[in-house]
Amino acid sequence: MVTAYSATGNVNLAREVFGGTPKGMRDTVFYNAMITAHSHDNDGNAAIRLFCEMQRDGFRPDNFTFTSVISAVGLVAESEKHCQQLHCVVVKSGTGFVTSVLNALVSAYVKVALSPLVALPKCAKLDDARLVFNKMRVKDLVSWNAMLSSYVNSGRMNEAKEIFQEMPEKNLLTWAVMIAGLAQNGLGEESLKLFNLMKLQGFQPCDYAFAGAITSCAALGSLKSGRQLHSQLIRLGFECSLSAGNALITMYGRCGVVGDARNLFLTMSFVDSVSWNAMIAALGQHGHGVQAVELFEEMLKEGILPDRITFLTVLSACSHAGLVEEGHRYFDAMHDIYGITPGEDHYARMVDLLCRAGKFSDANDMIGKMPFQPGPQIWEAFLAGCRNHGNMELGIQAAERLFEMIPQNDGTYILLSNMYAAKGLWDNVSRVRKLMRDQGVKKEPACSWVEAENKFHVFMVDDTAHPEVNAVYSYLKQLVLEMRKLGYVPDTRFVLHDMESDQKEHAISTHSEKLAVAFGLLKLPRGATVRVFKNLRICGDCHNAIKYISKVVGREIVVRDGKRFHHFKDGECSCRNYW
Repeated sequence: MVTAYSATGNVNLAREVFGGTPKGMRDTVFYNAMITAHSHDNDGNAAIRLFCEMQRDGFRPDNFTFTSVISAVGLVAESEKHCQQLHCVVVKSGTGFVTSVLNALVSAYVKVALSPLVALPKCAKLDDARLVFNKMRVKDLVSWNAMLSSYVNSGRMNEAKEIFQEMPEKNLLTWAVMIAGLAQNGLGEESLKLFNLMKLQGFQPCDYAFAGAITSCAALGSLKSGRQLHSQLIRLGFECSLSAGNALITMYGRCGVVGDARNLFLTMSFVDSVSWNAMIAALGQHGHGVQAVELFEEMLKEGILPDRITFLTVLSACSHAGLVEEGHRYFDAMHDIYGITPGEDHYARMVDLLCRAGKFSDANDMIGKMPFQPGPQIWEAFLAGCRNHGNMELGIQAAERLFEMIPQNDGTYILLSNMYAAKGLWDNVSRVRKLMRDQGVKKEPACSWVEAENKFHVFMVDDTAHPEVNAVYSYLKQLVLEMRKLGYVPDTRFVLHDMESDQKEHAISTHSEKLAVAFGLLKLPRGATVRVFKNLRICGDCHNAIKYISKVVGREIVVRDGKRFHHFKDGECSCRNYW
């Protein structure tokens, strides 16, 4: 009866049956059933209390007892202490070589390591899990998958790769976990290769594996591969999969076709809060702030409760569109209406929103009223706003805070150096660059890439490595002649080195995004949209130049930089120069 009630979710009835049974009629199996019921009900404390009561009543725990109670350990506040205590009991009981018990113990240490209730260092608990795993005489597929998942979920992909390679056998779950892990940890190309290898080895992908591969396409900006995966999903009958559908929304949004993302969202048979969040984020990234806000309001009308991620997406959308009043209203509603305490990331979005709008006094007031000390996210947003508006005094103050907090972050040095360069303060630029060298900080090199002829073509600043770069430079010169006829003048304020005027014009003409755009125009079919991706923020001159290029060639050009999308068409940009 206890097992039956537990299986149907009636844990209270199971408790009544258990409590009404005289102790003389109980046995180990009876206790095991109730401990399992508590574990399935996510009541770890009750499971542990019953485990202790069982031993006091003279019943010896067996393999099933240990498996159930260990599984419940990650559900309690003092999970770290309980996990270690149970580990000792397991060893003393002589069941320390039973595979199912050790699998549960490995999983428990992993839960402890990944639990938000446990203080750092997390890596030590994962290492404890690995020690248990290494000492296992017999490892089954559950053992290997548990260890693999632990490394994937903690972002330790080198160890995950080692485990994956060492596994004597793999099932579909193994492949899916690894594909998703590579995708979520910025290893998109490896994820797609592994997805294809899985198919070659005879495994038919599940929707979770598809979701991982589609996530990789989103990170890489590979629209062609993403659409191919979408077609395969439909052919295999996974078009109703929620996880794959949500990944597709994000993929289409991050590949620059927000209309396709919206169409998919509207036709999905079922959507959840993740779907709404993904769609709001896609609209916000493309500068459709008003539409993002409208969708958020529609979400509320549908009775879907927003979570902290929802508010991050809608605040970002407000920031990119300059919707200051709406941003304030939603930020206040987080706590006042929905009981969600804003985190540092929410405050950072608000500071970004205010600074983009030039409201530095309001941003300062918000920083001063925060219930915690502002961290790097806050000051990075503040510094970026100062760079956009040329507010040197406040920018220096923000940079000084960041130098104290994250002295190895190259972005602080670059933003401060750019501010000085824009004002022509070249001695200050030199001092910042010397400080970078002294601190051993290296600038992340700017690069842009475009997908053409079934491969990605990457361009660096002043590129000489690409095999067709000479043709690209030649074509760019022709474009500039046509652009000048329409009024284009190179904006050399964005040259960050002190040099002669003609040298500045040459330097700015070789930025990576210009080269990638020109290559795309040369190689993609006539009339096709050119989609370029850049790792850093697009510079002001390139933004202006690509507007002119779109008018000269009569084609749409989409650029995704490190912050957002820019859709260039007929000499205009979707951001309306608010970026």
